[in-house]
Amino acid sequence: MFLALFISYFYYACPLNICSILAQKINKVHAITDYQAHFLAYLDQKNIQKEPRNLYEPIEYILQLGGKRLRPVLVLMATEVFDVPYTKALDAALAVEVFHNFSLIHDDIMDEAPLRRGKETVHKKWDINTGILSGDAMLINAYQLFENYDGSMYKSLTQLFTKTAIEVCEGQQYDVDFEERDDVTIEEYLKMIEYKTAVLVGAALQMGAIVANASTEDQHRIYDFGRLLGIAFQLQDDYLDAFGDPETFGKQVGGDIIENKKTFLYLKALEQGTPDERKQLEGLFSLEEVNAEEKVEMVKGLYESTQSKTATRAAIEKYTKLAFETLSSLQVSKEKKEMLQQFGEMLMNRSV
Repeated sequence: MFLALFISYFYYACPLNICSILAQKINKVHAITDYQAHFLAYLDQKNIQKEPRNLYEPIEYILQLGGKRLRPVLVLMATEVFDVPYTKALDAALAVEVFHNFSLIHDDIMDEAPLRRGKETVHKKWDINTGILSGDAMLINAYQLFENYDGSMYKSLTQLFTKTAIEVCEGQQYDVDFEERDDVTIEEYLKMIEYKTAVLVGAALQMGAIVANASTEDQHRIYDFGRLLGIAFQLQDDYLDAFGDPETFGKQVGGDIIENKKTFLYLKALEQGTPDERKQLEGLFSLEEVNAEEKVEMVKGLYESTQSKTATRAAIEKYTKLAFETLSSLQVSKEKKEMLQQFGEMLMNRSV
């Protein structure tokens, strides 16, 4: 499944060497590692032992499994982009992270996944009923965290959160539906990855802007920056799954091909291929038992001969460029716009 991406896929998003480039460059904006450290300290502070243990232990477990904590970092970063201390956004950042991990618990159940970040998934370590109930409690807890904000800020945060949460669920359903369909279009696929992944990235940035009392226009601009960058990110994840360096990618190269996933590369190859190429590609994706290494190489060859590889790179560049264009009208200093662009460039120049 996609989220059991970015949806855990975004965990590969932010190489720590970004921090050395961004640190100390912009006054009042911290390095990525600083935000990560501050957030983890806050998470530990909130990790209070509660009863019943069989409800709360799985929550503690999933929240301590690691990851780059990209989404909460974006909340904190956006707050300081608009000249408000990140400390005011810690509860909003935690709400985003709790929601994200709630979605991973339920995605893992749907996917029957045995591992999450190299460790047993919650439903494997405990059981399916525990995974469902603990996940439900996490969703409720995410809403509770917004209660620490007053008045109009509380209303704005919860409205954005509710909108984003339902879109993530819609994106998940699209992804499930696509597994059984042979007529998925490029437009439908782009909508699916926007909902499953990109809207939460945009929402994380907008939440920081809301906490900072940024203008409505700037809230929408920074949301669009994150949403467009999130689409580019997932398209790049599709690309790296097929053409990434096995030494740096962080997971099995060709995994989407082996699992017959209808990614952008696959759909574009069907769109642009000759009748013989389409027939060959569809045949390879219909096979249940085949040499995995041979299948991956044959499919990658078709992605190249149909120009799908080139088209995917072009789409990544298109959405990255659109993301950066939204920064031009953001009402913050030139230095902070450059900082956000540098962050996006490093994100999109990754090899993992």
